[in-house]
Amino acid sequence: MLKQCLLVVLAASLISIAAPFAAAQDSQSAPPPSANDQQAPPSQGNGRWRHGPPDPAQRTKELTKKLNLTSDQQTKVLGIFQSEQSQMETLRQDSSVPQQDRRSKMMDLRESTNSQVRAALDANQQKKWDEMQAKRQQWGQNRHQGAPDSGDQQSPPPQQ
Repeated sequence: MLKQCLLVVLAASLISIAAPFAAAQDSQSAPPPSANDQQAPPSQGNGRWRHGPPDPAQRTKELTKKLNLTSDQQTKVLGIFQSEQSQMETLRQDSSVPQQDRRSKMMDLRESTNSQVRAALDANQQKKWDEMQAKRQQWGQNRHQGAPDSGDQQSPPPQQ
């Protein structure tokens, strides 16, 4: 009887340990969402932000929702984000440039991208975009200054 109980507990333990790994592997093997999918953004999984470069299509989709982009604007913004992503990847792989210089170039590239996106928007969208950027900047400043934790988690910055 004791042997059976131990086997049941061992089997239950193995299942509970293996389940998260199976779920993680299953989500990694899923095909990337298309622009028309109505899924949660891949940048958010279980309330956490994923690490790595943001997906240009997903960023465009989020911006379309927030700013009501036209199809022409979506095409322009997607191109801007794709260009930024490829340039960022080139910078990340360039080990001949010191890290501080790479970081500076990446920040310049981000500013350039933001300016290009803003230029593709109409006046009302630009106003919303500016508000989004201000909130993002405020969130980043609070995060980097080590704002005291009031017990509740800070919300992540809005996606661009």
